Amino acid sequence: MADLSNFVSQLKAAGANLIASAKDSLDWYKDRVNDLVKKDPSKLFKKASMPQIGGMYLFVYDPKYKATLPFYDAFPLVVPIEFYSNGFLGLNLHYLDTNARSSLLDALMKVRDNDKYDETTKLNVSYRLLSSYARQFPGHEVCIKRYLFEHVRSSFNYVNPSDWVKVVTMPSLGAKWKVNPNSKYAGSPPY
Repeated sequence: MADLSNFVSQLKAAGANLIASAKDSLDWYKDRVNDLVKKDPSKLFKKASMPQIGGMYLFVYDPKYKATLPFYDAFPLVVPIEFYSNGFLGLNLHYLDTNARSSLLDALMKVRDNDKYDETTKLNVSYRLLSSYARQFPGHEVCIKRYLFEHVRSSFNYVNPSDWVKVVTMPSLGAKWKVNPNSKYAGSPPY
């Protein structure tokens, strides 16, 4: 009977932690939306002229081949992993549901460069690392996307590492899926 009582107590504590985490995420989101409504976007995110490998960024994107894509994310949440002369490869976390996104972030946090969770914190991640240790980074395959600088339509909005968990556990209210009804390819947004 004591084991059952202990199990029930642990279950209640886990439920309370989940509720607190969801409330934290929604409060963070509401604060950002309130700042946006007040027309003070400088409070939303730190602007970056160029993203850095291992940081997390939000931006507006207009894909080069949108006419042939069945859908795309117009407001990607991306962790850049590799640069090219005309763009970069990144993990667009919006291509995963919140549970898968949280699992991937948990795995990625094991390769962060420090425990400060401030502007100095980066994920030591690369395409080579992800492909070499694929099992340790669940879901990464579906969110690796290529971005061209000439199709970025905003500045890169840096997400502070102290907000990563809030952003990742939040439903993709900020993702805007553009569905192409004329595409010859079947498909719908990932979730």
